[in-house]
Amino acid sequence: MKPVWEVGVVGAGPAGACVALGALAVEPSLSVVLLDREDFPRDKACGDGIAPHVLDLLADVGITGILDDWTPVRRLSLERGDQLVDREMQRATWVVPRTVFDQRLVDAAVSAGAQLVRHRVRELTVQPDSVLLDESVAAKVVVGADGANSVVRRAVGGRPSPAALALRGYAPTPQGRDARQVIVYGEGRQPSYAWSFDRGDGLSNVGYGEALHPKRPHPTRADLLAKLERLLPGSTVGGDSWRAHHLPLSGWFWRPRSGRVLLAGDAAGLINPMTGEGIYYAVATGLLAGRAAVAALRSGDGAGAGAAYRRAVRLLGRHFRHATLAGRLSGSERVLSAGIRAAAADQAVFDDLVTLGLADGHITSTVLRSLFRRS
Repeated sequence: MKPVWEVGVVGAGPAGACVALGALAVEPSLSVVLLDREDFPRDKACGDGIAPHVLDLLADVGITGILDDWTPVRRLSLERGDQLVDREMQRATWVVPRTVFDQRLVDAAVSAGAQLVRHRVRELTVQPDSVLLDESVAAKVVVGADGANSVVRRAVGGRPSPAALALRGYAPTPQGRDARQVIVYGEGRQPSYAWSFDRGDGLSNVGYGEALHPKRPHPTRADLLAKLERLLPGSTVGGDSWRAHHLPLSGWFWRPRSGRVLLAGDAAGLINPMTGEGIYYAVATGLLAGRAAVAALRSGDGAGAGAAYRRAVRLLGRHFRHATLAGRLSGSERVLSAGIRAAAADQAVFDDLVTLGLADGHITSTVLRSLFRRS
């Protein structure tokens, strides 16, 4: 007879590791298994930006100092045509390769009591009192944290989200782009932008991404590289480790389904549609999913995990609506340019937009008034 884990997590990236951290912070004796198809450390295509709000969430479960040996980035530059804002952020961010960040989160989860197993999940069957993965692993509650192409999401009938496509590489940091995160918006379809995020070690994470449209051909790797070089000349020189990835964009509403199977992070289609940021959502929903699993198990019925999770994520509902609206508005060249002008004129507007784009912020009255004045 197969042993039944209390919580099974498919995918050990930030969302999956944080499911374990969230659950074990509440119930340290819980049996938690992390299943991932790859060995760690492993690379993931990403902009690598980590907002300070992510570290706030991790501190709530006792994980501190995880990025103390990396250089904080304090300036952010946004540019479109002749519109430019270059300001110091209210709180510094970090640019840390996923090979490093994900490994540290997995190590923290294992130290907390989770077991990491290399296993590629292909099938999921919901049973009356558990969930069976590939006829080999059973758990009372399962959380799908297996990314944009989630096997778990497909198994429970979830639909794919609207998506963007991005290409990322690492290249030497040129003079003038050091000690900052630089974003240059494209002139065509929006949202679309190139980025150069200084890691602080002589290299930058550089890339280009744009929203996909079902009636238009998807850009090729060559297209993405050409657009990156056009918007940020010289950014591809000496670059390597180029990887493309899809970004499942969040929408107006997100209502987790009932039952024993939860979704977190990219698997739930949670990428900020204004910026393409996903690590904050991954960490936040991972922690909430872990806590919801414990709440359901304590009540004696793992099938209540979905309802507990749904109640927990209501805290993010207003943010998702505002981020979706901001993403739609930034598709307008006029509004996007007005936003950059407003951020250049007012530090408070800049700070509010940064929090909206990187964490759980909202469209504030300060932002609205400034946009109307400059539209």
